[in-house]
Amino acid sequence: MNLIDEIKSRLSKYPNAKYECNASSITVLPGSENGFTVMLSLNHGGYTVSFDGWHEDFKDKEEALDCFAFGLSDECRLKEYRRGSFPYKWTVESFVNGRWLQDSTTGLFLFPFWRRPRVRYLQNNLLDRDQKDERSDDV
Repeated sequence: MNLIDEIKSRLSKYPNAKYECNASSITVLPGSENGFTVMLSLNHGGYTVSFDGWHEDFKDKEEALDCFAFGLSDECRLKEYRRGSFPYKWTVESFVNGRWLQDSTTGLFLFPFWRRPRVRYLQNNLLDRDQKDERSDDV
């Protein structure tokens, strides 16, 4: 079973999960207007996981799968920076010991810097941190 099929099988436990897939990627759509898209794609012997505009490359299958599941959990949130209505920077944050800590940031070089800056916090909750022990085999 390839990684895309494995994720589809695991997502079947979550009837509210909406996703799209093809032979080389799977995308879980946000469950609310305050959520974000989580995607895993296969590429040249590795994997790319993205949360809206943020992305990270992985060589290890398990690390990619863990990151993908993290993006679907309520232990992750995405801080989205905008200029006007244009998103240009994304920071992944982790909920650790009751606090949100910044992990990594991805941004664009070209954006409408003259527009008013705004920040939005986006979060998925397909996987609940209170069920952490029960989800070791989940997405």
